[in-house]
Amino acid sequence: MGLTGHCKLMFTTKDTKASADRVSYDIVGAAIEVHRRLGPGLLESAYEACLCRELSIRRIDFEQQVSLPLWYRGMAVECGYRLDLVVARLVIVEVKSVIKILPINRAQVLTYLKLLELNLGFVINFNVERLRLGLHRIVLG
Repeated sequence: MGLTGHCKLMFTTKDTKASADRVSYDIVGAAIEVHRRLGPGLLESAYEACLCRELSIRRIDFEQQVSLPLWYRGMAVECGYRLDLVVARLVIVEVKSVIKILPINRAQVLTYLKLLELNLGFVINFNVERLRLGLHRIVLG
């Protein structure tokens, strides 16, 4: 099961926002648990794998390393873009383990949201002392 470029949801705008808010709460809880158990200093791939495990334990639907096709003027451009996680087909999660989140990291998630026609994403930097300092919520429109 993978996203094919445009995610058409079967919710009203109000239902989608409420669902995305519930999912974001679950994502933050799972990320906090991973960070509490592991702390900072590991590779992004380790945090991503552990976050996936935590989401699975909590029975939260997600897709990992989702291919993102890019359409330009009616032509599919295969560039190899991959989203770290798409949770409940509503929320994009980009996992980082860096010294500092840069504006380009937020812009990247914003662009992914536009391409998939989603409204909510996170950049989560696990390389921080307290995870709340590494949580960056990105909202489109």
